[in-house]
Amino acid sequence: MLYQAYELQRRASTPLRRASGLTARALGALPAPVPGRPPLRRVRAACEILAHAAPTHTRPAWGIDEVVVGGRPVEVHPRAALRTPFATLRHFDRPAVTGQPRVLLVGPMSGHFTTLLRPTVRTLLADHDVYALDWENARDVPVGHGPFGLDEYVDHVLQALRHLGPDTHVVAVCQPAVPVLAAVALLAADGDPATPPTLTLMAGPVDTRVNPGPVNDLAARRSLASFERWAVQTVPAPAPGAGRRVYPGVTQLSAFMSLDPRRHLKAHLGLYRALVDGDTEAAARTRSFYDEYGAVMDVPAEFYLETLERVFMDQHLATGRYTHRGRPVDPAAITRTALLTVEGGKDEMCPPGQTAAAHDLCTGIPAGRKRHHLQPGVGHYGVFSGSGWTTGIYPVLRSFVASHARTEVAAAR
Repeated sequence: MLYQAYELQRRASTPLRRASGLTARALGALPAPVPGRPPLRRVRAACEILAHAAPTHTRPAWGIDEVVVGGRPVEVHPRAALRTPFATLRHFDRPAVTGQPRVLLVGPMSGHFTTLLRPTVRTLLADHDVYALDWENARDVPVGHGPFGLDEYVDHVLQALRHLGPDTHVVAVCQPAVPVLAAVALLAADGDPATPPTLTLMAGPVDTRVNPGPVNDLAARRSLASFERWAVQTVPAPAPGAGRRVYPGVTQLSAFMSLDPRRHLKAHLGLYRALVDGDTEAAARTRSFYDEYGAVMDVPAEFYLETLERVFMDQHLATGRYTHRGRPVDPAAITRTALLTVEGGKDEMCPPGQTAAAHDLCTGIPAGRKRHHLQPGVGHYGVFSGSGWTTGIYPVLRSFVASHARTEVAAAR
């Protein structure tokens, strides 16, 4: 019923938001100098903010058509390399570039589209052949395609790595740290040639008992049954996934914003002032972030609940109880894959120490093939976007991958 109430409210508010957008455009089109008068600038700014005030279920475009490689611009063509009902393995193909290390980027299924990692992809493309698992919105997946839980997530990572073949480096951002580490452990235990040469875990909850933050405290205070009762909803018609049980993306968005409401209020006040003052560059930066931030995707209920229970509540991987389709998963089986962990010094969602815990689990990896990087002064999103990522974290990741690359480097020589 909550989901249906949200849909009704969203549809009811659509005319007001459309009217606000039209009003803003009409005020901007008035003959000079009328639009520049302070009262009209304030009204126009308020209308523009109101026009963008609601979340959307529309997948944002990747918008990566060109990157600079070796000092020259090259075209980028995002293509589907593999499809399932729940994800697309997307290749950011650069036909003019060859011989660079191949990287599989695995992002979270946590209420936002994988396009939230656009800054990560764009930066990686300067030095790597990039693929990404682009998750589908659960509300768009018909129930006939079955459930999607942690096992299915691991299956997708395994399928992607086997499809790409040997010497594919894998980078997990945030939530998938546990299932990706599990997938690599399974490949290593089987001696699978698709076992990656490097595994990078960025701001992921490997062991949430370490330095618990607000997200961990919330998981500890409530029972799994209460989360299921209050957070899980059924997708209403006419969405393609009508009848599927999901954790709505709009609920996750509210939870994210509640972690630091003052920051978001300050950002919107700053956006209002920038619009009033005519600072189009500052306004565009803030609006671009919130357009992406407000594009939400629903998460399959099975995945949401299993992640809560097995990762945040009971820490199955950290305590040696993690299984994949009934098979025990042992990170100690990883021996040939080099491990890099990355954390943000001010990460409020995955506090420092939770990702670094992977080193204690991966006892089969020699110390010389392990590295940890703590980036001072950055929060959760700063780990994979912004100046902290581009100037602090990325050079470490690039060097780490290059030092453990095999066939790609040899082919380029």
